[in-house]
Amino acid sequence: MTKADNVTSEWSPSSWRPKPIAQSVKYEDQKHEKQVEDKLKQLPPMVTPSEIRRLKEQLKQVALGEAFLLQGGDCAELFEYCSQEPIESKLKVLLQMSLVLTWGARIPIVRIARMAGQYAKPRSSPTEMVNGQEVISFRGENINGFDPADRKPDPDRLLKAYFHSAATINYVRSIISSGFADLHHPSQWSLHHVRSETIRQEYSHIVDRVTDSLSFMHTIGAVSSPPLASVDIFMSHEGLVLPYEECLTRKLKDPVTDEFKWYNVSAHFLWIGDRTRQLASAHVEYFKGIENPIGIKVGPSMKADELGQFLDVVNPKKEIGKVTLITRYGAKEVDKHLPGHIEAVKKSGHVVVWACDPMHGNTEKSLSGVKTRYFDSIIEELSRTIRIHKAHRSRMNGVHFELTGDRVTECIGGSMELADEDLSQNYKTYCDPRLNYEQSMDIAFLIARYYEKERKGLPSI
Repeated sequence: MTKADNVTSEWSPSSWRPKPIAQSVKYEDQKHEKQVEDKLKQLPPMVTPSEIRRLKEQLKQVALGEAFLLQGGDCAELFEYCSQEPIESKLKVLLQMSLVLTWGARIPIVRIARMAGQYAKPRSSPTEMVNGQEVISFRGENINGFDPADRKPDPDRLLKAYFHSAATINYVRSIISSGFADLHHPSQWSLHHVRSETIRQEYSHIVDRVTDSLSFMHTIGAVSSPPLASVDIFMSHEGLVLPYEECLTRKLKDPVTDEFKWYNVSAHFLWIGDRTRQLASAHVEYFKGIENPIGIKVGPSMKADELGQFLDVVNPKKEIGKVTLITRYGAKEVDKHLPGHIEAVKKSGHVVVWACDPMHGNTEKSLSGVKTRYFDSIIEELSRTIRIHKAHRSRMNGVHFELTGDRVTECIGGSMELADEDLSQNYKTYCDPRLNYEQSMDIAFLIARYYEKERKGLPSI
């Protein structure tokens, strides 16, 4: 038996419980908590081993540079987002972004949505000030309510999270299989929000070329092929509330090998946040035993000499693409930390997916006093990340965004030139600011333009 096999054989979905845990939830009624957990253990899986294996195979191609990862969605979902219009708007922007990226990079796009389970959020403090009063921090709707009068953790919210997640996934499956992917057709795009005539012309040029490419494919009868008629949309969330994740971890048969393995059936892909990835922690103990591909948020606090050890623990078999490193430094810190992390991964012998999260390191307060992110800072971190990977003979394999398909006003900048004074028009987030539909498409156009130039050997950054 190898060391990797031995680690797996000693693991169980509950082996995290003796370990130190960050961001834990304490319920007043532990008997009620146990009843909820027993109920969750009886509920059916939301995703299947065959879907999880398909994502692992696609992420392997991403890690090898043969595909590109697009991961995005809400910072923190609300139960009310489990409705037709919010679900469709998020899928629409992800599909349209992926089509633009496919055109620019000329490689397949792997789409992972931050939805159908992203109901919990880590917080830096257990309490916060609301209207001059100190209250328990809002930690996401599967823990407590946003209303200051509803901040006591309630285990019944875990059941609500399950049923809202299941309903969301079922609706996504039904519309994707019914041709919803055709909504990513360029004829439905609008560039009226683009204020700069130069940028509008550049975007229009890309849209025209995408449209021309699709017209050619239609002519030769290729538009009904699976890449256009139906697509894969995988679901993800941060695996923060470990009792919930434990209840939805099942020993199921691998669809290829027929071996029984431990799968988290609440999502295809889960990640460990920057606040919970301590090497000897409960979260790392849990994540090392599940078959699902996993993500690790990597920020300035991750020491380069620890990163290789971390990968050995969560991926002892060194499966290619099993781990996605989601880097989140901030535009001013990426040059300081990313080079050392790249070299540490090379030295470790692991082949990972490198995904850039340019959102979390660039959160700040606007002049009007609300949390925001500046579009220019987001683009700067993306550009620096690409440049650093190239300099170290590595590659940025994907991107990770907090975004919505709605026309919210939460981030400053972009081609619509959203300003500080515009934030109050439609500031909707209950946690961190998100890119709106137009800003998300801006990102896709800019990345596509970079990869088109790279393919043609032109100066790209």
